[in-house]
Amino acid sequence: MPNIQPPSDVLHSVPEDLPIPLNDGACEHLENMRLSDVSLWSTNDQEINLSRLSGWNVIFCYPMTGRPGFAIPEGWVQIPGAAGCTPQVCSYRENHAEFNRNGVGIYGISTQTPETQKEAASRLGLPYPLLSDADYCFSSDLQLPLLEVEGLKLLKRLTLITQDGVIKKCFYPVFPPDKNVIEVMTWFSENQA
Repeated sequence: MPNIQPPSDVLHSVPEDLPIPLNDGACEHLENMRLSDVSLWSTNDQEINLSRLSGWNVIFCYPMTGRPGFAIPEGWVQIPGAAGCTPQVCSYRENHAEFNRNGVGIYGISTQTPETQKEAASRLGLPYPLLSDADYCFSSDLQLPLLEVEGLKLLKRLTLITQDGVIKKCFYPVFPPDKNVIEVMTWFSENQA
C-alpha cells in the first residue's frame, strides 16, 4: 500500500503545537482480542457488527469531529490527543481508494450521536461509514480508554487493524492524527499476507 495521498486542503491541517498524548498502557490488552459482538448505527443508515466483518478492516476511534455552529469544549486544543479528528477522518477519505483496492474496509467510530456522525460524513464527503458508539457498548466491552471534558465521555484516539473480527494491531496513542493513515498503510505493506 505505498500510494499515500496527502490531505486535499490546508483547512484540515493539524496545528503544529498540539500536545503529544502519552501512552498510559490503556490499550495493551487489545491485540489478539475478538471484537465485541455489538451492532453500531452507521452513517449508511444500517447497523454494522464489526465482529462479523470478514477480511481486513481498519477501525479508527476518535473523540469528536467539530461541527459548524457548535462550540468545541473549552481548552480542546490543549488536551493531549483531543484535537485533530477532522484531519484524521479526511486522511482516511483521501486514501480510501487505496484501501479499497487492497480489500481493506475502513470504519470510524466516536461516541457522537448518529445524527452528528451523519452530518460530518455528508459535509466531509466520506466514502466510508462512521459508526456511533453513543451508548458505549463497543467501548465498554473492549475497555477502550475514554477522556472526559465538559460532561462528555469521549473515546481516546486509537486505531485497530482487524482480520475476520480479531484485533491484529492496535495503534495507541495516535499522534499526529493526520499521519495515522500512513502508519496503518505502512503496517499493511509490511504485514498483510
